[in-house]
Amino acid sequence: MSARDPRPNDEAACAAWRAHDPQDRDIDRARRRVLQGLLASGTLAATACTREQHAGGDERWIDDISRIDAIRAGSVLRPTSVAAVAQALARSRDAVSIGGARCSMGGQIGCDGSLHLDMRGLNRLVALDPVRRRVRVQAGMSWRDLQGWIDPHGLAVAIMQSYGNFSIGGSISVNCHGRYVGKGSLIHSLRALQLVDGEGRVHELSREHRPELFRAVVGGYGGLGVVSEAEFDLSANHRIARRAERVALDEYPAWFAERVLADPASVLHNADLLPPRFDAPVAVTWTRCEEPLTRGERLVPRNGDYRRDRKLIWSASELPAGPWLRERFSVEELLREREVVWRNREASLDIASLEPSTRRYSTYLLQEYFIPVPAFDAFARAMGKLLRDHEVHALNVSIRHAPPDTQSLLSWSPTEVFSFVLYHKQRSGQRADAVAGQWTRRLIDIALDHGGRHYLPYRLHATREQFLRGYPGAEEFAALKQAVDPHKRFRNRMWDKYLPG
Repeated sequence: MSARDPRPNDEAACAAWRAHDPQDRDIDRARRRVLQGLLASGTLAATACTREQHAGGDERWIDDISRIDAIRAGSVLRPTSVAAVAQALARSRDAVSIGGARCSMGGQIGCDGSLHLDMRGLNRLVALDPVRRRVRVQAGMSWRDLQGWIDPHGLAVAIMQSYGNFSIGGSISVNCHGRYVGKGSLIHSLRALQLVDGEGRVHELSREHRPELFRAVVGGYGGLGVVSEAEFDLSANHRIARRAERVALDEYPAWFAERVLADPASVLHNADLLPPRFDAPVAVTWTRCEEPLTRGERLVPRNGDYRRDRKLIWSASELPAGPWLRERFSVEELLREREVVWRNREASLDIASLEPSTRRYSTYLLQEYFIPVPAFDAFARAMGKLLRDHEVHALNVSIRHAPPDTQSLLSWSPTEVFSFVLYHKQRSGQRADAVAGQWTRRLIDIALDHGGRHYLPYRLHATREQFLRGYPGAEEFAALKQAVDPHKRFRNRMWDKYLPG
């Protein structure tokens, strides 16, 4: 994204905007009216989100949230029981791909011509033990659905993504993480899981039973079988209060260790780096408290109205006055207003709030890099320079923290790390994606050179050599796959690229 004046006055902003597209007077007048309205009233609106459909509505076309390249499966099955999954695998000899909420961005859910298992129908609560704070669910359930079951018992999910839309099986397959202070990857709250293999046999896995397979399935991206059920430890639901403050980039690791990680009341934390320089963290921490609620909702309502959120994202990323709008209507509000909510309310955010009104012309994407703590400042500055040099249309970079994960085979945090979640925008289509691949591979090299790793649920821009360098456990994973899936039935575009043959 090109640098722009972050604090224009209204007249200057409108003047710059008038000059932005002089060849189309109608569009220019429409844009001017929108910006003047925004600046005058602070009201942000957007059209409803739409999802493009493939011609003819053929369900065999499998697409993910990025809307860049669809995959045509041979057939699609939506099982509603573990028995149905086992039966389908026992009867079929086809390649098998697995999808849930389809929030991946690079074909991790699909394989051309495969039997595609759409797991969203496998969404039942199996068992809930409020006293011991444990739950067992079918893998197609979303975190938001689970929150609906456990909230009346005063319980909360221990570790999950920042948004509730993801399927639990998909979260296991990527070994997800969120903003949970000191918690790290999902495997740390996972007690057991159920796996259906290519012959239709059902296996119970845990740290005590088949531990080598358990640690490989978590973060295994569907390469070893179908996760059909999972059992987790839960946490208590608390009231949490938000505080936000600016922190110097080079001081952030020490500040985080002293002010956040060492505070037992800290529950959630992230820090945002904003364009164009990405060097001034705005740190947001949620801590347990007993203060009165500022929002009474226990959970974020489903099907909410996110026109304001979407328009703010669009305005910040498209208008000459975008940085000023973001500062005024987002950052300053965050720094000024104290909010107290239930933990479950903050944990049940809806990714619809991030969705563009359409992905037909441009698409919003994520990347993520896990960097050892000592290399935090050097990587952050190198990343910021690369984003500026390549004029990446970056909306923000969100920083999180994770302790070491020595349990999962394809661990993304073998040591203590800070993660850098890059949220960027690019034109739709293969040409723009190819351009993005060039600077992405350079950014992956920078992460690797700083002792870090890139996260795998996103676009498959990394070379096979970069993948193997970042994930040395891949050789052991390939050997285990040969043992448990000798016919290589469980496939997707990620494994076809990085573990060919």
